[in-house]
Amino acid sequence: MSEWKLHRRWDRAGRLLGEPAMESLSQKHVVVFGLGGVGSFTAESLARTGFGKLTLVDFDKVCGTNTNRQLHAMKGTYGKWKADLMAERCSMIAPETHVIGRRAFYHEATSDDLLGPDVDYVVDAIDNISAKVHLLKTCLERGIPVVSCMGAAGKMDPTKVQIDDLSKTHTDPLARAVRRIMREKYDIDTSKRTGIKTVFSVEPRHEPQGLSYDGTAGFVCICPTKGNNLHGCETRNLIEGTMSFITGTFGLMAASVVVRDLTAEFFQEAEKPQANHA
Repeated sequence: MSEWKLHRRWDRAGRLLGEPAMESLSQKHVVVFGLGGVGSFTAESLARTGFGKLTLVDFDKVCGTNTNRQLHAMKGTYGKWKADLMAERCSMIAPETHVIGRRAFYHEATSDDLLGPDVDYVVDAIDNISAKVHLLKTCLERGIPVVSCMGAAGKMDPTKVQIDDLSKTHTDPLARAVRRIMREKYDIDTSKRTGIKTVFSVEPRHEPQGLSYDGTAGFVCICPTKGNNLHGCETRNLIEGTMSFITGTFGLMAASVVVRDLTAEFFQEAEKPQANHA
């Protein structure tokens, strides 16, 4: 095996974290579940940090309505698999990173297949609440560090986005529902520290506004994967408004949690004041 050497594409990251931390990251495997407005930003940020292996999981194809907030959504990508597009994009950013795109929906039946034995960190950017809670529960059981992203829709102020333990979340209806289901279904006490780092917003939700092009029909789903019986927008009672500077903030903050946790021992060492030899 050849000796590890920092590539110049990671020069700025190396100057911040230090070479020992960068070498450690080059041996780490992170799995990102959900590659939408939040997860696509997380995946790209991790790719731009020099991880050794990234597994990117999403069951959906790009829809035209994804364009305002999802990195892979642009002219020429509509109808293509999000997992394939993000895997290709991340591989172009970081050619030495082993990037795997998985066209899969996380739930109980796929859990063992998608959470292999070599996973160092998990990012939960899943919209489906049943899948989300099962993933968090499974990570706790297996001792896999996980950061979970709550509701980014209906928000306008990125300065209201915070990171805290799941037990400390508030204002966010999705976080409230996650805490309740984990408590009621899996007997996990979410009133105490859970160890699940959570990205959430304390901004009150803004109601979505109606748009004229759907006429009297209400929201019309144009998703290429509608009717998949997994998590399509055609079955939702309400379609929320979203902005890229909010979903992106969520995704980048999740990436920061992963990097800071996996480099903590090196970065804290680097932050110690140097002795004065004058």
